[in-house]
Amino acid sequence: MTQWERPVFSEMAQAVGYDDETQDLIVTWKNGRKSAYSGVPEEVALELSNAPSVGSMINNEIKNQYPHRYVA
Repeated sequence: MTQWERPVFSEMAQAVGYDDETQDLIVTWKNGRKSAYSGVPEEVALELSNAPSVGSMINNEIKNQYPHRYVA
């Protein structure tokens, strides 16, 4: 099992992480809540962690493509 988390520069998010066992992309928001998006390929999570605009990529490529749940 591989898990990672990286801080990101974003107005809304503070970190992006990934769990390869569950294929969950984990976004830690600045308010402390965490969102999990299921079935996300690790390459997409890595791309998000390096995106110039994390919020834009979440809105355009993640939100409506993958199931969402709050985990914290």
